[in-house]
Amino acid sequence: MKYASLTKELEYNDKKPAVKVLMDTDSSQEIRIAMKEGQQMKEHSTPYPIVVEIFEGHITFGAKGEVHELRKGDVVYLEGAIPHDLQAETDSIIRLSLSKSDSAERVKGVAESSSEQN
Repeated sequence: MKYASLTKELEYNDKKPAVKVLMDTDSSQEIRIAMKEGQQMKEHSTPYPIVVEIFEGHITFGAKGEVHELRKGDVVYLEGAIPHDLQAETDSIIRLSLSKSDSAERVKGVAESSSEQN
């Protein structure tokens, strides 16, 4: 058994989304993204499918030319190779489930590049 918490040791970053790997399993990586109101993750894509859960807060999630309002409790599945972006409308905690073939470092790179462009 493995254990992780979306709320323990929670830290927001003033300049960029805070990305933390919570759990690395045989099949997936579970990542917490803590975003302060107004922070963005610019358009990006991954070659693998992802699942995004809004644990707390409210974000806008852009994909396939549409913007979706996602709030606490909403879960989205997105196929690989689909460009998407996020913006926190309120302070938000997001759980991202990645394929084991994907990389948490890629997600951290998206957060870094998004803060550099703001």
